[in-house]
Formats: sequence, C-alpha cells, structure tokens
Amino acid sequence: MSPSPRPTAALAMSRRAAEAVLEPSVLEALADAVSLQPPPVLGEFSTERARSVLADAELLVTGWGCPPLTAEVLAHAPRLRAVVHMAGSVRGHITDACWERSIDVSSAAAANALPVAEYTVAMILLTGKRVLESARDFRAARAEVDWSRTPREVGNYRRTVGILSASLVGRRVLELLRPHDLRVLLHDPYVTADEAAALGAEPVALPALFARSDTVSVHTPLLPATRGLVGRDLIDAMRPDAVLINTARGAVVDQDALTEAVTAGRIRAVLDVTDPDVLPPGHPLWSADNALLTPHLAGSQGNEWRRLADAAVDEVRRWAAGDGFAHPVDRDRLAYLA
Repeated sequence: MSPSPRPTAALAMSRRAAEAVLEPSVLEALADAVSLQPPPVLGEFSTERARSVLADAELLVTGWGCPPLTAEVLAHAPRLRAVVHMAGSVRGHITDACWERSIDVSSAAAANALPVAEYTVAMILLTGKRVLESARDFRAARAEVDWSRTPREVGNYRRTVGILSASLVGRRVLELLRPHDLRVLLHDPYVTADEAAALGAEPVALPALFARSDTVSVHTPLLPATRGLVGRDLIDAMRPDAVLINTARGAVVDQDALTEAVTAGRIRAVLDVTDPDVLPPGHPLWSADNALLTPHLAGSQGNEWRRLADAAVDEVRRWAAGDGFAHPVDRDRLAYLA
C-alpha cells in the first residue's frame, strides 16, 4: 500500500532519546512532511494512548529505547507500513513480525557510522604516536623530554593497521585512513580480494590480521557466530605493544584474555565498549596504564545527534513523497551489519 497524501506518523523512543534528538526544529521538519502525532513520544506500547496512536500510524519514527514491535504490538497498528529509525542498529525493536508484515525499515546507521569512524582513526593515530602515554609522562616529569631517545617503533609511518570487518564503520575507517602512510589489512569473509583492494586494503585471514598488525580495530557486529570471536589465541598472537581498539561490541572480544594481556603489559587497548558495559568498579582494566576506557562515546553525541535527526527527516520526506528510502535496512543483510 502506498503512503496516503499526508501519511500519519508517530514517535516511539525513550524520553532520554527524545530529549537528545527531537529538537523543536526537527519536530517542525517532520510535521512538514507528515501528519505527526504530537509528543509525548511512545515509550511503551501497552497503554491506552499508545494503542490509540498506533491504530492510525502509517509510519513510526523510532529512536533509542523503542520497545520491540512484536506481533501483538503490530496487531494494534493495522495501517503501519514503515519505520524510520533515528539511530543505528534496529535489532532491538524490529522483529520477525515486522518483516513478515513487509514493513519497510530505514536506519540512520550510515550517519552514526561517521563519528565512530572518526573516533577510531583518531585513536589509531594517537596510539601510534603514543600520545596518551607521552602526555602522562610529561605531566609527571614537568621537564624537557629528550626526543632523540624515542623508540623507532613509535610513529605512524608505514605502521600496519588491521581492520576486522568491512561494516559501515569499517568501510568509513578504511576511507579515512587513505591519506595516511599506513599499511592496511582487512579481514572480512564477505569481501572479495578485488573489493578489499578497492577499499585500499590487503585481504588476510583472521590469524594473520592479528599477527601482522600493529593496531587491530574491531568493527564486527555481535551475533551468535561472532561472540568471543577475538579469543585468546588471536590476542596472544598480537605483536608486543600492539593496540586493540574496540568500538563495536564488548562481547566480540574475550574480555578475560584481553585483560590478562593488557595488565601484563604485553599489548595496549582502547575500549569504547566492554563486556559487561560498564565494567565493575574493581576491574583491573580501570587502573591499567596501557588501557584507555571511554564511556561508549564513539557514536553520535552532542551536536552529532542532529546528523541522525537530519538523516531521519530526509528519509521521512522521501517515503512520504513515494520515493522510497535512501538507506533501507535489508533483512538478509542484518547479520553482516555492525
């Protein structure tokens, strides 16, 4: 069924998400494209108001904290034809029932990939130069540093960077690394050698990625098949003083094996995600000098939320005009997307 001349849309996300992404100008832009149900947003689907809103909704604009769109929920939304997600992954709320109803789905995952990739490239370059350690030592010494004693392995000239998975983020990282004098390796079983070359990387097997890289950056989605993918054998194979960067999901990495390698001083780590997220207060990684833990900040934050909102507004406009989505989510490719 095609959208009506002015389709009815509703907002479904947590209150915190709404406060972050739904600026007044965003709501105005959405209301220009569709007949938008006014806030408050739907934070749950079981209330009388929620069911009343769902009964008329042809489009849902969702965000972080949107409850799952189960078959029971969809039974109260007979006119629903599309979902535009104002964030990245849709795994938390798009269920099999949505695909079985042939509901069109769009996501701002491509927009959210940009700041994650920027964070990753910044950390690749900073750790290659050992900036964080040097700043810490400089603060402690408060004296001139003898630059001539810098070890030969410090720096980013022809440093080898390994990218685990050519996901949306992984591909953006590869693109941003192109101007730098780095050797780039890629492991992704779904990418051919020619495709890897086009991305500016040398395709390698998983063990080789870890054994040959000075820095390994993880961009693999968390799936049953990838849980613990970066296990003890791969971590043990990393070069001394190599860096593991993880901006994907903590459970992709064997947390115990990583902790042992880091606290032993054998490798370094930059972790925007851990398993669990957040680590217990007494966890040894908190106090490890060669580990940097950040609070899941690589993804969109602050003014970057507006990029997500703008991407979603563009998709709403396209769908309302009958043009289809520019960034549709394909059910068959969900298993390969971070």
